[in-house]
Amino acid sequence: MSGNFAVGKQLQLGYERVVAVRPSDVSIPQGKLTAIIGPNGSGKSTLLHALGGLIEPQSGELSVLGGTALASRRRVSYVMQSVTYPEGVPLSVREVVHMGRYPSTGWFGRFRAGDRHRVEEVMERLNVTALARRHLDELSGGQRQRVYVAQGMAQDHDVLLLDEPLTGLDIVSARIIDEIIHDETHAGRTVVHTTHDLDEARAADHVVLMAGRVVAYGPPAQVLTEANLREAYNLGELHEPGGIFIDSPREEC
Repeated sequence: MSGNFAVGKQLQLGYERVVAVRPSDVSIPQGKLTAIIGPNGSGKSTLLHALGGLIEPQSGELSVLGGTALASRRRVSYVMQSVTYPEGVPLSVREVVHMGRYPSTGWFGRFRAGDRHRVEEVMERLNVTALARRHLDELSGGQRQRVYVAQGMAQDHDVLLLDEPLTGLDIVSARIIDEIIHDETHAGRTVVHTTHDLDEARAADHVVLMAGRVVAYGPPAQVLTEANLREAYNLGELHEPGGIFIDSPREEC
Protein backbone atom coordinates (compact mmCIF):
# COMPACT_ATOMS: atom_id res chain seq x y z
CA MET A 1 0.00 0.00 0.00
CA SER A 2 1.37 3.40 -0.94
CA GLY A 3 0.37 7.02 -0.64
CA ASN A 4 -0.36 9.12 2.41
CA PHE A 5 -2.74 8.51 5.25
CA ALA A 6 -2.65 12.19 6.20
CA VAL A 7 -1.26 15.43 4.85
CA GLY A 8 -1.22 18.76 6.69
CA LYS A 9 -0.37 22.11 5.12
CA GLN A 10 0.30 25.07 7.38
CA LEU A 11 -1.77 23.15 9.92
CA GLN A 12 -2.50 24.95 13.20
CA LEU A 13 -4.14 23.06 16.05
CA GLY A 14 -5.42 23.95 19.49
CA TYR A 15 -8.35 24.27 21.82
CA GLU A 16 -10.52 27.40 21.75
CA ARG A 17 -8.01 30.28 21.88
CA VAL A 18 -5.03 28.15 22.90
CA VAL A 19 -2.61 27.20 20.13
CA ALA A 20 -0.99 23.81 20.75
CA VAL A 21 0.59 23.26 17.33
CA ARG A 22 1.82 26.26 15.37
CA PRO A 23 1.42 26.27 11.55
CA SER A 24 3.25 23.23 10.20
CA ASP A 25 3.47 20.97 7.20
CA VAL A 26 3.37 17.23 7.81
CA SER A 27 2.67 13.99 5.99
CA ILE A 28 2.08 10.48 7.33
CA PRO A 29 2.33 7.46 5.02
CA GLN A 30 -0.37 4.85 4.58
CA GLY A 31 0.22 1.25 5.57
CA LYS A 32 3.25 2.08 7.73
CA LEU A 33 4.10 2.57 11.41
CA THR A 34 4.50 6.23 12.34
CA ALA A 35 5.78 7.45 15.71
CA ILE A 36 4.99 10.99 16.90
CA ILE A 37 7.64 12.03 19.40
CA GLY A 38 8.45 15.19 21.32
CA PRO A 39 8.76 16.67 24.83
CA ASN A 40 5.88 17.32 27.22
CA GLY A 41 3.42 19.83 25.83
CA SER A 42 4.82 19.52 22.31
CA GLY A 43 1.44 18.81 20.72
CA LYS A 44 1.75 15.05 20.18
CA SER A 45 -1.69 14.16 21.52
CA THR A 46 -3.22 17.24 19.90
CA LEU A 47 -2.01 16.09 16.48
CA LEU A 48 -3.37 12.61 17.19
CA HIS A 49 -6.75 14.12 18.16
CA ALA A 50 -6.84 15.97 14.85
CA LEU A 51 -5.99 12.82 12.89
CA GLY A 52 -8.80 11.01 14.70
CA GLY A 53 -11.32 13.75 13.90
CA LEU A 54 -11.80 14.77 17.53
CA ILE A 55 -10.78 18.37 16.89
CA GLU A 56 -10.80 20.53 13.76
CA PRO A 57 -7.84 22.62 12.58
CA GLN A 58 -7.76 26.22 13.74
CA SER A 59 -6.25 27.10 10.37
CA GLY A 60 -4.50 25.46 7.46
CA GLU A 61 -5.45 22.19 5.83
CA LEU A 62 -5.60 18.58 6.99
CA SER A 63 -6.47 15.73 4.65
CA VAL A 64 -7.07 12.27 6.14
CA LEU A 65 -7.60 9.29 3.83
CA GLY A 66 -8.28 11.70 1.02
CA GLY A 67 -10.99 13.67 2.84
CA THR A 68 -11.61 15.38 6.14
CA ALA A 69 -10.65 13.70 9.40
CA LEU A 70 -14.29 13.83 10.53
CA ALA A 71 -15.51 12.10 7.37
CA SER A 72 -12.86 9.38 7.78
CA ARG A 73 -13.58 8.55 11.44
CA ARG A 74 -15.39 5.29 10.67
CA ARG A 75 -12.18 3.93 9.14
CA VAL A 76 -10.02 5.04 12.07
CA SER A 77 -9.83 3.32 15.45
CA TYR A 78 -8.45 5.56 18.21
CA VAL A 79 -7.12 4.09 21.47
CA MET A 80 -6.62 6.90 23.97
CA GLN A 81 -4.12 6.82 26.80
CA SER A 82 -6.89 7.09 29.38
CA VAL A 83 -10.54 6.23 28.90
CA THR A 84 -13.31 7.32 31.24
CA TYR A 85 -16.55 5.48 31.80
CA PRO A 86 -19.57 6.49 33.91
CA GLU A 87 -18.81 6.15 37.62
CA GLY A 88 -20.69 3.39 39.37
CA VAL A 89 -21.26 1.42 36.17
CA PRO A 90 -19.64 -2.01 36.70
CA LEU A 91 -18.44 -2.68 33.16
CA SER A 92 -16.81 -6.03 32.57
CA VAL A 93 -13.83 -6.51 30.29
CA ARG A 94 -15.98 -8.28 27.69
CA GLU A 95 -18.53 -5.44 27.72
CA VAL A 96 -15.80 -2.85 27.17
CA VAL A 97 -14.36 -4.79 24.24
CA HIS A 98 -17.89 -5.23 22.83
CA MET A 99 -18.11 -1.44 22.55
CA GLY A 100 -15.56 -1.64 19.76
CA ARG A 101 -18.29 -3.12 17.57
CA TYR A 102 -20.75 -0.27 18.16
CA PRO A 103 -19.61 1.80 15.14
CA SER A 104 -20.78 -1.14 13.00
CA THR A 105 -23.78 -2.42 14.97
CA GLY A 106 -24.99 0.80 16.59
CA TRP A 107 -25.45 1.20 20.36
CA PHE A 108 -28.63 -0.86 20.38
CA GLY A 109 -27.91 -3.02 17.35
CA ARG A 110 -28.01 -6.76 17.36
CA PHE A 111 -24.72 -8.60 17.74
CA ARG A 112 -24.31 -11.28 15.10
CA ALA A 113 -22.02 -14.30 15.10
CA GLY A 114 -19.34 -12.35 13.25
CA ASP A 115 -19.38 -9.59 15.86
CA ARG A 116 -19.04 -12.06 18.71
CA HIS A 117 -16.25 -13.90 16.91
CA ARG A 118 -14.35 -10.63 16.37
CA VAL A 119 -14.61 -9.76 20.06
CA GLU A 120 -13.42 -13.17 21.20
CA GLU A 121 -10.58 -13.13 18.65
CA VAL A 122 -9.13 -9.78 19.75
CA MET A 123 -9.51 -10.66 23.42
CA GLU A 124 -7.45 -13.77 22.79
CA ARG A 125 -4.82 -11.80 20.86
CA LEU A 126 -4.48 -9.28 23.71
CA ASN A 127 -4.46 -12.06 26.31
CA VAL A 128 -7.49 -10.73 28.23
CA THR A 129 -9.88 -13.67 27.70
CA ALA A 130 -9.27 -14.90 31.25
CA LEU A 131 -10.26 -11.44 32.51
CA ALA A 132 -13.54 -11.33 30.59
CA ARG A 133 -15.85 -11.15 33.62
CA ARG A 134 -13.69 -8.87 35.75
CA HIS A 135 -14.44 -5.17 36.09
CA LEU A 136 -12.05 -2.51 34.84
CA ASP A 137 -11.35 -1.20 38.34
CA GLU A 138 -10.07 -4.66 39.30
CA LEU A 139 -7.32 -4.62 36.68
CA SER A 140 -3.73 -3.48 36.72
CA GLY A 141 -2.66 -0.62 34.46
CA GLY A 142 -1.15 -2.99 31.93
CA GLN A 143 -4.23 -5.21 31.85
CA ARG A 144 -6.48 -2.19 31.44
CA GLN A 145 -4.39 -0.88 28.54
CA ARG A 146 -4.64 -4.27 26.82
CA VAL A 147 -8.42 -4.12 27.18
CA TYR A 148 -8.51 -0.65 25.58
CA VAL A 149 -6.36 -1.87 22.68
CA ALA A 150 -8.64 -4.91 22.30
CA GLN A 151 -11.61 -2.56 22.09
CA GLY A 152 -9.84 -0.59 19.34
CA MET A 153 -8.96 -3.77 17.49
CA ALA A 154 -12.57 -4.97 17.66
CA GLN A 155 -13.65 -1.98 15.59
CA ASP A 156 -13.55 -2.26 11.80
CA HIS A 157 -10.64 -0.06 10.79
CA ASP A 158 -7.96 0.74 8.26
CA VAL A 159 -6.01 2.93 10.68
CA LEU A 160 -5.09 2.44 14.34
CA LEU A 161 -4.18 5.50 16.43
CA LEU A 162 -2.65 4.94 19.87
CA ASP A 163 -1.74 7.56 22.45
CA GLU A 164 1.43 6.44 24.30
CA PRO A 165 0.35 2.76 24.23
CA LEU A 166 3.51 1.40 25.91
CA THR A 167 4.14 4.04 28.57
CA GLY A 168 4.46 2.65 32.09
CA LEU A 169 3.41 -0.89 31.18
CA ASP A 170 4.72 -4.16 32.56
CA ILE A 171 6.93 -6.18 30.21
CA VAL A 172 4.22 -8.70 29.27
CA SER A 173 1.65 -6.03 28.35
CA ALA A 174 4.20 -3.93 26.47
CA ARG A 175 5.35 -6.93 24.45
CA ILE A 176 1.79 -7.99 23.56
CA ILE A 177 0.80 -4.50 22.43
CA ASP A 178 4.04 -4.03 20.51
CA GLU A 179 3.35 -7.27 18.62
CA ILE A 180 -0.16 -6.05 17.78
CA ILE A 181 1.24 -2.79 16.43
CA HIS A 182 3.61 -4.58 14.07
CA ASP A 183 0.98 -7.18 13.08
CA GLU A 184 -1.29 -4.34 11.99
CA THR A 185 1.28 -2.86 9.60
CA HIS A 186 2.20 -6.31 8.29
CA ALA A 187 -1.50 -6.67 7.39
CA GLY A 188 -1.30 -3.41 5.42
CA ARG A 189 -3.01 -1.16 7.93
CA THR A 190 -1.70 2.21 9.11
CA VAL A 191 -0.58 2.66 12.72
CA VAL A 192 0.23 6.03 14.30
CA HIS A 193 1.29 6.23 17.93
CA THR A 194 2.69 8.89 20.23
CA THR A 195 5.72 8.14 22.34
CA HIS A 196 8.38 9.78 24.49
CA ASP A 197 10.79 6.88 23.89
CA LEU A 198 13.55 7.50 21.35
CA ASP A 199 14.08 3.77 20.76
CA GLU A 200 10.38 3.30 19.95
CA ALA A 201 10.59 6.15 17.47
CA ARG A 202 13.71 4.69 15.84
CA ALA A 203 11.87 1.37 15.39
CA ALA A 204 9.09 3.04 13.38
CA ASP A 205 8.95 3.40 9.59
CA HIS A 206 8.20 7.11 9.80
CA VAL A 207 8.66 9.75 12.51
CA VAL A 208 7.04 13.11 13.26
CA LEU A 209 9.15 15.18 15.68
CA MET A 210 7.13 17.78 17.61
CA ALA A 211 7.97 20.87 19.66
CA GLY A 212 4.85 23.01 19.59
CA ARG A 213 5.09 22.59 15.83
CA VAL A 214 6.36 19.91 13.48
CA VAL A 215 10.16 20.16 13.62
CA ALA A 216 10.71 17.40 11.06
CA TYR A 217 9.04 14.36 9.57
CA GLY A 218 10.24 11.42 7.50
CA PRO A 219 12.36 8.27 8.01
CA PRO A 220 13.84 7.96 11.53
CA ALA A 221 17.44 8.36 10.38
CA GLN A 222 16.61 11.67 8.70
CA VAL A 223 14.41 13.05 11.50
CA LEU A 224 16.10 11.90 14.70
CA THR A 225 19.36 13.72 14.12
CA GLU A 226 21.23 15.36 16.95
CA ALA A 227 20.49 18.80 15.51
CA ASN A 228 16.74 18.16 15.31
CA LEU A 229 16.57 16.62 18.77
CA ARG A 230 18.48 19.54 20.28
CA GLU A 231 16.03 21.92 18.67
CA ALA A 232 13.00 19.97 19.89
CA TYR A 233 14.16 19.23 23.44
CA ASN A 234 16.53 22.10 24.22
CA LEU A 235 20.03 21.55 25.59
CA GLY A 236 18.85 21.13 29.19
CA GLU A 237 17.14 17.86 28.40
CA LEU A 238 19.99 16.30 26.45
CA HIS A 239 22.83 14.61 28.26
CA GLU A 240 26.11 13.45 26.83
CA PRO A 241 28.49 11.65 26.43
CA GLY A 242 27.12 8.21 25.60
CA GLY A 243 24.52 9.45 23.16
CA ILE A 244 21.41 11.52 23.57
CA PHE A 245 19.16 10.79 26.51
CA ILE A 246 15.65 12.20 26.51
CA ASP A 247 13.85 12.60 29.82
CA SER A 248 10.26 13.41 28.96
CA PRO A 249 8.02 10.75 30.50
CA ARG A 250 4.56 12.31 30.37
CA GLU A 251 2.40 14.07 27.85
CA GLU A 252 0.63 17.30 28.73
CA CYS A 253 -0.82 18.49 25.42
